[in-house]
Amino acid sequence: TQAKTLFPYTTLFRSLLIKNCMTEEAKPFSKTRAFFWPIYRYELKKLIPMLLLFFFILFNYTVLRDTKDTLIITAPNSGAEAIPFLKVYGVLPGALIFMFIYAKMSNALSKPALFYATVTPFILFFALFSLILYPNREFLHPVALCDWMQAHLSDGFMGLIAIIRNWTFSLFYIMSELWGSVCLSLLFWGFANDITKVNESKRFYNLFGLGANLSLFFAGTFIIWASNLRTTLNVADPWQVSLDILMLVVVASGLIILAIYWWINKYVLTDPRFYDSSAQKQLKEDKPKLSLKESLKFLLSSKYLGCIAILVIAYGMCINLIEVTWKSQLKLQFPNPNDYSAFMGQFSRITGIVTMLMMFFVTGNVVRKLGWKVAALITPVVLLITGGLFFTFMLFNEHLAAQVTLFGTTPLWLAVIFGMSQNIMSKSAKYSLFDPTKEMAYIPLSQELKVKGKATVDVVGARFGKSSGAFIQQFLIITLGSISAMAPYIGIFLGVIILLWIIAVISLDKKFKIAITEKEKSEKLST
Repeated sequence: TQAKTLFPYTTLFRSLLIKNCMTEEAKPFSKTRAFFWPIYRYELKKLIPMLLLFFFILFNYTVLRDTKDTLIITAPNSGAEAIPFLKVYGVLPGALIFMFIYAKMSNALSKPALFYATVTPFILFFALFSLILYPNREFLHPVALCDWMQAHLSDGFMGLIAIIRNWTFSLFYIMSELWGSVCLSLLFWGFANDITKVNESKRFYNLFGLGANLSLFFAGTFIIWASNLRTTLNVADPWQVSLDILMLVVVASGLIILAIYWWINKYVLTDPRFYDSSAQKQLKEDKPKLSLKESLKFLLSSKYLGCIAILVIAYGMCINLIEVTWKSQLKLQFPNPNDYSAFMGQFSRITGIVTMLMMFFVTGNVVRKLGWKVAALITPVVLLITGGLFFTFMLFNEHLAAQVTLFGTTPLWLAVIFGMSQNIMSKSAKYSLFDPTKEMAYIPLSQELKVKGKATVDVVGARFGKSSGAFIQQFLIITLGSISAMAPYIGIFLGVIILLWIIAVISLDKKFKIAITEKEKSEKLST
């Protein structure tokens, strides 16, 4: 009788004893904690510096993205028409040159040295631009030559002439575009994929984006403050003051990035709980070093990487086709560079808020509950719906002018708002779902494919996607003469590209499931 009476308490005591004797990583999460914070306490040593690294890289990316558009679109005798030409004749060649140099450096340098050697030239350039290139732009820009070209060529070539006329701004645009592809897509995500285990990635990656996208809010707020300084300054060129402040913070943020990366290598990657350096070293020794030509052949033979490349290229094409049309309307609404920059800061701030909400309530739960395929399909579907609405308004805005006036606004301002809403939703979907799912797809790959394959797909693939979209726009601008005239054709191209994107996601999902199963089996055998 006494044993029967004590049995429930004995069972409870035994369960508590087993639970307390478990290692921290073996203890299961409660449902509430699994939803909001699926992280063990000891993992903060790894998670927090990775969050900070992503924060500052994305902070710079946001500031540079908004600043490069402001410089090019509001420059003298320039506009959104210059962007397609710049992506084809500037950004794509720059990405190809970088890939060639990066492939050579990856064979000769260690991973930390490769990171430092890649980030440092960006920091030096942005400091040089603020101190030397922009203050001397009137002396450096070939204004007379470009005036002669504009007098002898049709209006369709205005964008091409603009990138020559303002070549220092064009160089800034190229370096800013490469920062996003190189430092964000290649260096950070390559580093994260290299040091993150499969079971960690399912819990870490949505938190990487959630914490890092706080930078969109802070960067947007900072851009608004720097751009509105002209109201308190009595100087000849208030935009130069704003630009100097923006670049000063970009350089300081770049130095912080190098310091955080050094700290992670010094104190995190030496901890066996987070990183097995001997296994990675052996894996690297077992893989042959390939030349650039051999790397491209190797990548072309991989259907898995081919599917990832289609995703990256399709996103680049879609976002470029929509953004240029929207920015042409934005230039008409905000011709002053400070006003344009302040609006872009507000756009980035709202994007950060929406993205954080999506990452907090959508990303992790979609991946865990609905699977990789559903999460990867959301971005193209969002682009299809919001892009379709934007181009529909662009086509019929003249017929709606009378109705729009009744609401106390103009068709131009409404086009700006429609375009901003579309861009916010597409970028939020990219940061919260497209990037995490794409990076998860790299995890089961070999070390060689992660380094050189990722460099080719993320740097050249992303640039090729945007440049392809830009080439389509460039052809239509020369043929039709203006961005507004090409809007119907852009809408058709957008639909076709998104259809191919969806097919690639479905194909990659099958390959990803097989690869991740094999990866998890190998990890279990090694432990």
